Amino acid sequence: MQVDRGSYPDARTPWDHAAWRREATGWLVEQLDQLGIRETGPMRVRLRPWSVIVRVEAAEPLWFKANPAGSAFEPALTRRLAQLVPDHVLTPYAVDAERGWSLLPDGGQLLRDVEREPRHWAEALGQYAEFQRALVDHVHELDQLGVPDGRPAVLPELFDQLAGADQRLRKLRPELVEWCTELASFGIPDTIDHADLHENQIFTGDRYTFFDWGDAVVAHPFCSLLVPIERAAHELGPEVIPRLRDAYLEHWPGDSRTLRRAADLAWQLGSLTRATSWQRLFPGNGAIGDAGIAEALDRLR
Repeated sequence: MQVDRGSYPDARTPWDHAAWRREATGWLVEQLDQLGIRETGPMRVRLRPWSVIVRVEAAEPLWFKANPAGSAFEPALTRRLAQLVPDHVLTPYAVDAERGWSLLPDGGQLLRDVEREPRHWAEALGQYAEFQRALVDHVHELDQLGVPDGRPAVLPELFDQLAGADQRLRKLRPELVEWCTELASFGIPDTIDHADLHENQIFTGDRYTFFDWGDAVVAHPFCSLLVPIERAAHELGPEVIPRLRDAYLEHWPGDSRTLRRAADLAWQLGSLTRATSWQRLFPGNGAIGDAGIAEALDRLR
């Protein structure tokens, strides 16, 4: 097997343990046998602090993913999303929710691999808003699957955990509480927030397909705007921000002024859900997690 450790040669992953490797590859081969899929080349392994990925070469490639404890809910979430909103997500071939393993089809061309224009981001965000709205009535199921809670009501508590004794951050708390209260007052229902939606997590095609749910939280939907709009603004210029924001907001009921105010607040608060993702995903690789948390919290200063 070819093993790719990327920029993390010293990161600790389950792949480093022979017993785990045997168990995981045994499960993978068993699933391939049940599906009647024949390998056409050597498996390729990608190791990152947040996941173990194995690409299976076949007539159509397949992907095995193993999640760490901090995102162990992802396989079960992926399976349930495929049942509820199949047009927007990948449908897994197999899931082992107890062990945090999944076997997924290849989704085709990524958004990162096309020459992106503002319309690509606008279309993707519009379809993502439709996806979020379709899940509003299923939030209780997401909670039961173990998706972390990032609702406005719990953000002050999450902030306290992240800020610790940092007095510069602690001074922001009263304003942050006001933001959370105001955002909740608009009555926009909570739903899933991908929390890391960018061009590497979106497949193109007849419709956009969203995947990689290890950072997901149940939150105010507009917190999702933080990552994709900042990525788009970085590559296309800040002038695209209003267009992309409104392309997303037009799929939500309410007057434009209220929706834009909610989006502004959620944009700020989305930094907290990003920071908590880094905290839970990197308990064994502290330096990586600490750097991510610091970067996310810097947005609030």
